[in-house]
Amino acid sequence: MHYTSIQSKITHFTIDRFLDYLQLVKVRLTMSVVFSAGFGYVLGSDSSINFFLLTILLLGGFLITGAANGLNQVFEKDLDKLMTRTGNRPVASGRLSVTEAYVVSLVLGIFGVFLLNYFFNFLSSMIGVLSLIIYAFIYTPLKQKSRLAVFAGAVAGAAPPVIGYVAFTGTIDIWCILLFTLQFLWQFPHFWAIAWMLDDDYKKAGFRLLPSLNGRTKFSAIITFLSTSLIIPLVLFFYLENYVGNLIGFLIMILTINFTYQAYQLYQNRKMENAKKLMFGSFYYLPLVQILLMISKYL
Repeated sequence: MHYTSIQSKITHFTIDRFLDYLQLVKVRLTMSVVFSAGFGYVLGSDSSINFFLLTILLLGGFLITGAANGLNQVFEKDLDKLMTRTGNRPVASGRLSVTEAYVVSLVLGIFGVFLLNYFFNFLSSMIGVLSLIIYAFIYTPLKQKSRLAVFAGAVAGAAPPVIGYVAFTGTIDIWCILLFTLQFLWQFPHFWAIAWMLDDDYKKAGFRLLPSLNGRTKFSAIITFLSTSLIIPLVLFFYLENYVGNLIGFLIMILTINFTYQAYQLYQNRKMENAKKLMFGSFYYLPLVQILLMISKYL
């Protein structure tokens, strides 16, 4: 009985700790980032794909992104305690110590960079390092000080497809720049829609992340709309320069116009439901466009 009780406690502790680690690296967010890295790899590849190397790339991207998310929670543990959405995070709640979370995050980051450098090339690993530094050491502390934090976050958030592309090609070319630009522009309506919904919670921690210091204003809404509109000429460039065919270009443009219209509705009504629609619209817009671009490559 005594042995069974001890074994049960150990198992329970192990499962709880594992779940805390998953929460530390923000596994759902990290998986979406990993998809973008895989997308970049496929776009950069020739007709054949080495699925072993693709798996290594996804693992490396997962580890680096998880490390950045973990460091973010270490640095913001006291601020996370103030917000309803983040108060139960493992470091903020005390389930993981600062030291443990810091060490785990560093180990993940170092191993992720090693995988990119060893199996692919130095350039892709350095882009990974740069994205981690920007997210954890620039974006994170800047959130309380300046609305420019969103720009830093967008740069870090747009790095995954570049890492995947460069991992295969070893170079940064026009395709690579276009992939970065697409994901960079997408970050703004995506992030500001979330910030619109969570503005009250963010204010508890002193975050002013919407374009206007006053939060949910007409100015914030119109900047969100204008930033979304910038994706339209980018999609036109994809089409006019023959990076996509007629059908794929048409489908991507339909998705982009719909996404832009969702941002326009937020500007027009400035209601929470509009921000929610834009947020969910951002969730499906980018992966659908990326899938269409991958399909276009093999048509």
